[in-house]
Amino acid sequence: MTRLRVGVVSDTHAPRFWKACPPRVREVLDGSDVILHAGDVCLPGVLDELARIAPVHAVLGNNDGPEVAAWGGGVPETLELDLAGLPVAMIHDSGQKTGRLARMRRRFPDARLVVFGHSHIPWDDAADDGFRVFNPGSPTDKRRQPHGTVGLLEVEDGELLTARIVPVT
Repeated sequence: MTRLRVGVVSDTHAPRFWKACPPRVREVLDGSDVILHAGDVCLPGVLDELARIAPVHAVLGNNDGPEVAAWGGGVPETLELDLAGLPVAMIHDSGQKTGRLARMRRRFPDARLVVFGHSHIPWDDAADDGFRVFNPGSPTDKRRQPHGTVGLLEVEDGELLTARIVPVT
């Protein structure tokens, strides 16, 4: 039995909004086995901070430059990985909300979960067969949202047990 606690972050936009890991973000992510960052990191130091909590997988956002792209041996535009048997894909911009599930399924046919960012709007949507798209929102640049947010996932033996959006502001 393999069980993982997965922290999910996006759109940290350092240094404009992320000067250092906010205490509440650290508190929520503490105990994660792995952290996913869905882009718009802006400075690689954010990934270094998160990596002190747990191993980090990240994708590039539209505001990420060569320093972020070079972090940890390379941060790609998309990433597909296995988390405790669950096939997961990551991308920064999933496009407009209309048709998102079908579009992400076409883009990542082997994935059961697609993690994305860009909109700063927390989003959790699933198809009848369990295919899911998940955006943790932004912990630091909430735009028109009531709270800054991160995500927490629980994965066990290929199944996504829980997916939560957690307010951090």
